Amino acid sequence: MTESSALNSSHVRTGSVVAVLAFAGIVASMTHTLVVPLLVELPRIFATTPSNTSWVITVTLLASAVVTPVAGRLGDMFGKRLVIMGSFVPLILGSALCAMADSVVPMIAGRALQGLAAGMVPLGISFLKDLLPPAQLRGAIALVSSSLGIGGALGLPISAAVVQFTDWRILFWATAAVSLLSLLLIWKVAPDLPVPENPGKFDFPGALGLSSALICLLLAVSKGGDWGWLSPAVIGLVGGAVFLFGLWGCWELRTRDALVDLRVTIRRAVLLTNVASILLGFAMYARSLILPQVLQLPTETGYGLGQSMLQMGFWMAPAGLAMMLVSPLGAKLSASRGPKTTLIVGALITSSSYAVSVFLMDILWGLVVANVIGGIGLGFAYGALPALIMGAVPGTETGSANSFNALMLSIGTSVSGAVIGVVLAQMTTHSGSHLVPTADGFRTGLYIGCAVALVAAVIALAIPRNLEPERDQDPQHHNEQPAVSM
Repeated sequence: MTESSALNSSHVRTGSVVAVLAFAGIVASMTHTLVVPLLVELPRIFATTPSNTSWVITVTLLASAVVTPVAGRLGDMFGKRLVIMGSFVPLILGSALCAMADSVVPMIAGRALQGLAAGMVPLGISFLKDLLPPAQLRGAIALVSSSLGIGGALGLPISAAVVQFTDWRILFWATAAVSLLSLLLIWKVAPDLPVPENPGKFDFPGALGLSSALICLLLAVSKGGDWGWLSPAVIGLVGGAVFLFGLWGCWELRTRDALVDLRVTIRRAVLLTNVASILLGFAMYARSLILPQVLQLPTETGYGLGQSMLQMGFWMAPAGLAMMLVSPLGAKLSASRGPKTTLIVGALITSSSYAVSVFLMDILWGLVVANVIGGIGLGFAYGALPALIMGAVPGTETGSANSFNALMLSIGTSVSGAVIGVVLAQMTTHSGSHLVPTADGFRTGLYIGCAVALVAAVIALAIPRNLEPERDQDPQHHNEQPAVSM
């Protein structure tokens, strides 16, 4: 859309835009935990092995990692609203395909399509920066950022209830319906904004190189426990990832229209924020791996709390709501003390939640409280990350920079799954005929999460405090926008 047509847009109610983007973010992020209650049943449903059905999770992770930086660059080139709406098309199609699946192959294909919606949240945050005045921006960013955690937390109890009380296919038909609703709401509420007159060319070699490197890395990390960490397949994938990342980096430094501007990503503020994001992604996922297992293990173990899948989901859900409720507080703290302070506070609170979990692991209300504390910490931290990124990159690169930061979070969660998985697998005991992690194994995982979040706070201390957002080369950028109101 041209700049002149954007200026003739009708009066925009920005409060509605923020609410719609937050809702859309919750819908997109729910897909990551949507199938967790169903995993145990999938081998029986599709008459296949647990190893095959584990790809239902793995393929979504891979698709999300691949699409996130690509969507960011496309949003910067052709308009973020268009790419956000486009992100929901594969989510709708993938959900419908999963609902109709009669074998594991179409289910995996549908889950891959669902993962292609992952770029929506970082693009939505960049869209808000282009639309909102500074006074409204921090709170809006915090709310939309928190949708990542809210969707993940709500996905568990909702999907557990559907799986337990009705046909599992309804889960995916409902996802398709709310995804279609999200697309229509964005089309109706979000305005078209000006796009660069000369956006450059899309970096196809860069996209292919980064995608190939990420697939090698994340496949090795996510499947290392099943295939063996020293197996030829895993060693080959890790070696291939190192080689491809090096090749990709050389290409990105030499090409004019790079997918990711590495010269920007190595700036101190951007680099340290991305490193902190990896650590926070690790800390977030470690909690999600450990607490549900402790809640569901039988009380006969001496430390399990004997909750059903449905009960576990409801006990985990308050953490996501806590993220949403604290997002305005995080925005106020960022406005008064800067997003660096908010990130440090969030990382410290997250670290403290692990410490509380260690001492109250055998008490139901203790774990719920610790999980809520963790949600509060991540609510502060997640709202600060995009603010730090957008304060350190040119305005024409906010989409790709935010998407790259979201990719760092994804890498952190993948590494967390591998590390915590190894710890729990090495520290096991017998419960009936099954091997389960020991209490010391769970505590070790919690100690690791505590330490990682603490290191994230230390990294955040080194981020430059006084950042000023860099403007586009176009002097008219942000000076001419549709009229807005709350």
